[in-house]
Amino acid sequence: MADVGGERARYRRILRFAARYMVQAWWYELFLPRIGFARFSARGRAARLTRLARKFHGLAVSLGGLMIKVGQFLSSRLDVLPPEITRELEGLQDEVPPVDFAAIRALAESELGMPLERAFASVDPVPLAAASLGQAHRARLRPEEADDTGFDGVVVKIQRPGIDQIVAVDLAALRKVAGWLSRVRVVSDRVDLPALMEEFGATSLQEIDYLAEAANAERFAANFAGDARVDVPEVAWERTTRRVLTLSDVTAIKINDVDALRAAGIDPTAVAHEFAAVMFDQLFRDGYFHADPHPGNIFVTPTPGAPGGREWKLTFIDFGMMGEVPERLRKGLQRLIIAVAARDGRQMVDSIRNVGVLLPSADTTELERAMTALFARFGGMGFAELQEVDPREFRAFAVEFGDVVRALPFQLPENFLLIVRAISLTSGMCSSLDPAFNIWDAVEPYAAQLLRDERGNFAQAIGQEVVRAAGITARLPRRLDDAVTRIEEGRLVAESPRLEQRMRSLERTARRIVSAVVFAALFLGGLLLRSDELVWAVVLIVASIPAALHALLAGWASGRGPL
Repeated sequence: MADVGGERARYRRILRFAARYMVQAWWYELFLPRIGFARFSARGRAARLTRLARKFHGLAVSLGGLMIKVGQFLSSRLDVLPPEITRELEGLQDEVPPVDFAAIRALAESELGMPLERAFASVDPVPLAAASLGQAHRARLRPEEADDTGFDGVVVKIQRPGIDQIVAVDLAALRKVAGWLSRVRVVSDRVDLPALMEEFGATSLQEIDYLAEAANAERFAANFAGDARVDVPEVAWERTTRRVLTLSDVTAIKINDVDALRAAGIDPTAVAHEFAAVMFDQLFRDGYFHADPHPGNIFVTPTPGAPGGREWKLTFIDFGMMGEVPERLRKGLQRLIIAVAARDGRQMVDSIRNVGVLLPSADTTELERAMTALFARFGGMGFAELQEVDPREFRAFAVEFGDVVRALPFQLPENFLLIVRAISLTSGMCSSLDPAFNIWDAVEPYAAQLLRDERGNFAQAIGQEVVRAAGITARLPRRLDDAVTRIEEGRLVAESPRLEQRMRSLERTARRIVSAVVFAALFLGGLLLRSDELVWAVVLIVASIPAALHALLAGWASGRGPL
């Protein structure tokens, strides 16, 4: 069990790391560009990101626990994170140092209530894998248990001693960091970080309950029963407790081992597309999904001569982190997938609103225009193609539509964190297997299937559309009459969200210019009076400070708005 002093030191170390790099991000990404040093900031960004990733890598390996989970998530974001970060963190998939076998043996024997020699025919003291929360050892069941289960080769997963206290400390530190970030208005207006941390905390605590993980494995297996694409290890319940989990040994080729796949005659590109399809089925068909699909948790198992001619299958392990998609959210996500496949900006915005990511009060007129422009320019491009696009095009798009996106009130509905995590890891994995992988190609067949599934409701949908059109037609004369009346009375108002945003931006700029002029007047006045009226000089120079701060920092707390 970790001592209290060690827990406090761990807590403070995480907070110091987060605070340091939050201040660095503010300085280089917000303050310097605001005062005209954007090019200087951009010039050193790659080196800064590399140093940050290297430092976090060292912190995660040193501390273990949930820090490893955070690093694994970031290392898999090949699709959106720069290579400076993913390269430095990818080793966290395999680099966790193992716990001494004597400590593992003591915990396992305490949990099972008997010596390991009685519980198993043999146990390999060399770990098969060492993860952030536990480690796995190969073993063989005793003959009587093997007869009952139908298998004798097993993998025994045993928790790291003291992991309960480590997870508690890490969650406390991460909650503190989330509290800091939630004080920044540009973050708090869009994401309820404390609520997300509670969801992450609940998931992390469930992940160290191996009885729950065993039940998750059986539920996942039931969803894919009879599906030749997917395999799941079986549970040896007689040798499973809250801290010890015994599963049939299904070790095979790691999904990201491209050389081993090719040596086995398996095409990595086919694996990427099959993996994406299986993950989409979990998310949008079953509503129950593996939320931690990093390379260490998925094998590709060769199956030569299998019925149906399949030469390999995907084998999932580690069911500690699972997510559920409520029926309403799943239907909304299905509509979103159809909109993305159809490159329909308006339908996509409507779907985002229905899913609950956009608050009902959001004015989405400009967002629809942004999505339409996005699809027109970048729609259909895969990860590799996007890398070839001139960065100036991305910057131009961000300049044109950045204010629109920042001004919208976003929120993340319940369970969305795990959904985003699963999709992100899936996208990153597929890109590593096939650099030319195009997520649109994976989405379109699934969207077509969803449309076919919706055919049963097609007639009903047409009927509803006819009724809606009839209602609009019936109300049209009255609405035209109202419009003419407003024109005659001078009460017709035309709204332009984009124009209003530009006007607000000009007002903010004008206020900052006034502040700069006031600062200059007070400061220079103080300098001129310095030799004759020292007291008044000091008063004027001190009085100039608030004006200087407003001119330089106005808008930082809200991203673009005034303080």
